[in-house]
Amino acid sequence: MLQVGVLMNKRILVTGGGSGLGLAMADRFAELGAHVLLCGRRHDVLEEARAGIAARHGTPVQAMACDVRDAGAVQALFDEAGRDGPIDVLVNNAAATFIAQTHRLSARAADAVLAPTLHGALYCTLEAGRRWIDCGRSGVVLSILSTSTRTGRAFTVPSAMAKSALLAMTRSLAVEWGPYGIRSVAIAPGPFPTAGATSALDPTAGRGFSEARMVNPLRRNGRPPELAELAAFLVSDSAAYINGEMVAIDGGQHLRTSGAEDLLAWGPDDWDRLASRRTG
Repeated sequence: MLQVGVLMNKRILVTGGGSGLGLAMADRFAELGAHVLLCGRRHDVLEEARAGIAARHGTPVQAMACDVRDAGAVQALFDEAGRDGPIDVLVNNAAATFIAQTHRLSARAADAVLAPTLHGALYCTLEAGRRWIDCGRSGVVLSILSTSTRTGRAFTVPSAMAKSALLAMTRSLAVEWGPYGIRSVAIAPGPFPTAGATSALDPTAGRGFSEARMVNPLRRNGRPPELAELAAFLVSDSAAYINGEMVAIDGGQHLRTSGAEDLLAWGPDDWDRLASRRTG
């Protein structure tokens, strides 16, 4: 959809950019001319992603290990990322989630989701916005959320809470930071099968994504390049008048189901098996 070069000279930082949808977005940004900066916790995964993107598109790509749960590490990340020039776009993609009965969650388990998904995105957004405002630059914050922000979602309550909070952040900063030329936008993906999503959100080992196709009005799951194209549009100058909006990309599935109803039929043995898999 977009012309080659539409993101030329833009420096885009993608958290969780080493795999899954983060990698798909980073690859498309680079294809459109952006200087991509990949952030994640695992240096080996980031380096493999960096080398692949650079080989495919010949554009500058950097890989920087960072645990976004640590505010100090995030500050250091932005210091390093800004040495060769200011960041133009932040993509809040790093997140964590898993299926569990909410009444059995420990505080530690809840924090394992909230820390990267909510706090990490907030820390990154504050660092980006502070630097843009201090030096009088415009910028874009794109946050990858979830259709649970519209429907809620049973059995992934900490994630639904975190994503909903980030939607509130997106809408609030659209007003507060808009006068500085800083746009805040979001995407709410539906079912996009990736290795990470299947292991975290589909305890049926793939069957759930197959069944999701049957309730989806378009009778299929999403394809990562489709989300990447939407992300590229939203961070480009072509979307310069879009601010404070969240775009759902799920084939209309959230209009029918939140995606967790089948788990209501699970018995105690099913949940025990899932818990032992996750901790074993």
